[in-house]
Amino acid sequence: MVAQDAHAHSAPQGFIRKYIFSLDHKVIGLQYFFLALTAVFVGMFLSLLMRIHMIWPGVSLPLVGEIKPETYLSLLTMHGTIMVFFVLTTAPQGGFGNYVLPIQIGAPDMAFPVLNMLSFWTTFVGFVVIIAAFFVSGGAPLHGWTGYPPLSALQSAGPGEGLGADLWITSIAIFCVASLMGALNFITTTLDLRAKGMTMMRMPLTVWSWFITAILGLLAFGVLLSAGILLLMDRNLGTSFYVPLVVVNGQVLGHKGGSPLLWQHLFWFFGHPEVYIAILPGMGVASQVLSTFARKPIFGYKAMVYAMLGIGFLGFMVWGHHMFMSGMSPYSAFAFSILTMCIGVPSAIKTFNWLGTLYKGRIRFHTPMLYAIGFVSLFVSGGLSGPFLAQPVLDIQLHDTYFVVGHFHLIMGVAAIFGIFAATYYWFPKMFGRMMNETLGRIHFFITLAGTYAIFMPMHYLGMAGQTRRYSQFTEVAYQAKLIPLQTFITVAAIITTSAQIIFVINLFWSMFKGPKASDNPWEATTLEWTTTTPPPHDNFGGVTPVVYHGPYEYGVPGAPRDFVMQNDPATVSAH
Repeated sequence: MVAQDAHAHSAPQGFIRKYIFSLDHKVIGLQYFFLALTAVFVGMFLSLLMRIHMIWPGVSLPLVGEIKPETYLSLLTMHGTIMVFFVLTTAPQGGFGNYVLPIQIGAPDMAFPVLNMLSFWTTFVGFVVIIAAFFVSGGAPLHGWTGYPPLSALQSAGPGEGLGADLWITSIAIFCVASLMGALNFITTTLDLRAKGMTMMRMPLTVWSWFITAILGLLAFGVLLSAGILLLMDRNLGTSFYVPLVVVNGQVLGHKGGSPLLWQHLFWFFGHPEVYIAILPGMGVASQVLSTFARKPIFGYKAMVYAMLGIGFLGFMVWGHHMFMSGMSPYSAFAFSILTMCIGVPSAIKTFNWLGTLYKGRIRFHTPMLYAIGFVSLFVSGGLSGPFLAQPVLDIQLHDTYFVVGHFHLIMGVAAIFGIFAATYYWFPKMFGRMMNETLGRIHFFITLAGTYAIFMPMHYLGMAGQTRRYSQFTEVAYQAKLIPLQTFITVAAIITTSAQIIFVINLFWSMFKGPKASDNPWEATTLEWTTTTPPPHDNFGGVTPVVYHGPYEYGVPGAPRDFVMQNDPATVSAH
């Protein structure tokens, strides 16, 4: 109690303190959510422009004009960067993590409210800086979202590699600082502010996933921040961390002794944990939602916790599998290959436990449940191509093809997005006090699921046929041109799927104001956020600190008056 009293701060009075520079974790969570919603539409728009250019290379579009090959590479770079940082990292962790984690552990707020506010506004500045890269002379950078030097380290390397690239690196560095602040806050809150009776092994799996994600963020973003600062120094101060002795356009540049591979190591040491930062919160949400709507305790709770911890630990040991093409020693490649196969084990444990949770459950097919099942489907489909890419001998053939694009979009891109959708439909009643429309939700789900598979499954075939990724058009090479009909199919699917997201936006904003009023616990769930009023008061529980007597998934308990036992119900029924 002492720790919690120290963090009490009175409810804000003015508009600016209440909604803009708010210290309330719920408002900050919503700010993160709407920032990510903005970013995802920017990212989708960029990907649509890329798809259109691949099929109709010569077309001149209104507002955009003709897309040149270098413009295509800029679109690719900015699409990847915005989606990975400002959507997949921002929405699940910053948005839902901030809103729900303190309520689920029975805390009045995050441990450091001011730091929380700073982390959001720093993220916002990072987003403004990266968008600014489109509008400076030379435009946005074209070095890919991975930013490999020397292309990214030399101002003269191409259009967009001037000020645009500096803004790109600066934006990522700002984002790193924001994520480090957020990670410290999440870890401290989870360890220090749990309510009485909320032991670590009684925490919902969502809380575990945000906690482990924060640990990954704390360890990974510092590395990327350092790498970005060194890259800025190479570009602007004449240092040679990444640039060897190179000749560009017949001119010897004033660099020597740097290693482009150093950037790859630093970037991927961040980059692989980053894909787990994107997917782990989705795993937590899937576990929460599957258990709630199957009306069964989660299958193997402790195994789920240890599997997530295992994924977090192994996630730092596999970064070399992104670099099989870099001429690494076959011995190193073998080690990274074995470790990459190992990380499939905890992922498989989680998958079988999700299926075990569904088995013989009294399943309620509400929209959040559909998205959670869709998440598992995409996670498995995207994961199956992983073991192929984990073999260096196969990866060297497949690495620069669409096979990789299909793989990581399914397992980390769209799977994480489905986790975000599941979380939105699930917690929307608690956040806004109203229900979302079920019919629109289902239409949105089925179009999005079918569309996702129609876009990313064919990419595996393109990759096996040797279609090179990062090419802006395929008309010049005979064997590539034969694959254009499949690319056309993907583009049509992408246009339909993107259009379907308008259904979600209409549902979201219409339901906020006009949706039917929600009760305090519309899903008959057990965790603490459903014990308080809807929407929750400023200190989450109206001055009463909850006391926890049960685990988070007590569904179908024999002898209980209802088919679920809330975590704060007095301990009258013997728990599972």
